[in-house]
Amino acid sequence: MIDLLIPLSIWDSFYGVLSAMMQPLYWAVSGLVVLFHAMWSPLFSAESGWSWVLAIVFLTMFIRTLLIPLFVKQIQSARNMQLLGPKQRELQKKYGHDRERYGQEIMKMYREEGVNPMASCMPILLQMPIFLALFRVLDGAARGQVRGYWFQVNPDLVDSLNKSTIFGVSMADTFMPQNGAPFTFGATQVFTGVLVIAMVAVLFVTQLQLMRKNMPPESLTGPMAQQQKVMLWLFPLIFAFSGMMFPVGVLVYWLTSNIWTMCQQYILIHNNPAPNTPAYIDWEERMRRKGKDPREIERQRAEKRRKSASSSRTVATASAAADEATVTENEGEAAPPQVQRQQMNRQTRKTTDGGRQVVQRSQPARNTRAARKKKR
Repeated sequence: MIDLLIPLSIWDSFYGVLSAMMQPLYWAVSGLVVLFHAMWSPLFSAESGWSWVLAIVFLTMFIRTLLIPLFVKQIQSARNMQLLGPKQRELQKKYGHDRERYGQEIMKMYREEGVNPMASCMPILLQMPIFLALFRVLDGAARGQVRGYWFQVNPDLVDSLNKSTIFGVSMADTFMPQNGAPFTFGATQVFTGVLVIAMVAVLFVTQLQLMRKNMPPESLTGPMAQQQKVMLWLFPLIFAFSGMMFPVGVLVYWLTSNIWTMCQQYILIHNNPAPNTPAYIDWEERMRRKGKDPREIERQRAEKRRKSASSSRTVATASAAADEATVTENEGEAAPPQVQRQQMNRQTRKTTDGGRQVVQRSQPARNTRAARKKKR
């Protein structure tokens, strides 16, 4: 009986649906890897490890370039939420005792300022499947679990990827030997160890840059700040240990992605820092040296954000009004015309004792059906 229920496991169904949803991403990632490999093969040989390394690097850069709008939107949304911090604290002091009223005032503030709290979370959720597809395609090609249409129909490319070498190390090698092989320290461990250390160091610098340059002083104290400091050291350690199990091709992708993230974050913090942070003070000084007013720039940005939110609400309102008018028009066409009976009013002229004439209007009495039958 248990054997019959195993195929019907809910987890099997879940993984089946997840795998089906990831197939288009596997198709795109494998196609891009093959494309970039074909671009570098004339310069190096098709079997060279440098062709595959550059193919992975350019694949990562291409994907991250496409994701720049999402990353910028995520950073700007987080920054806008920080800008509303003082107003939010004032509302909490004023309506903290009334949660319902406090929630209403917070939502009203978000609408007026054109800020969407979910905008900082959605870009991350949209990027996760893409990064997962990149990782699984490269990791599967190195481990013999081929994913992606273009690798499946070109098994010779998978063999080329696994057998290609760089500095005498195969693209499929890992720091820790696989399949129960004995551990021996050599060129593979040196090269993969350097990649892991570089990957972890770039990740640490990226998080440190965010905490020291783009976080207000009040965010650096309290329980949340302590958790962030713990994560600053914990994440690199996790990636250091897990990186020992990743093949060289995956480490190259991860290192390239971390370097891109660090540079991209530096540019955004340099040009659009969060208020009341060390990076914001440096930005104000740079603007003043250029003869610009930082407050005026902030005012223009806030006005632009409000106009964008106002135009969105106007479009939504106009659309709703148009839909309502359409429904009303359709209802008017479908409704049959109503016939109203006209009633005759009787007028009676009477002369009073003073010689004045008075007009009295009276509606005819409506006889009931019983009265009409009795009259007949």
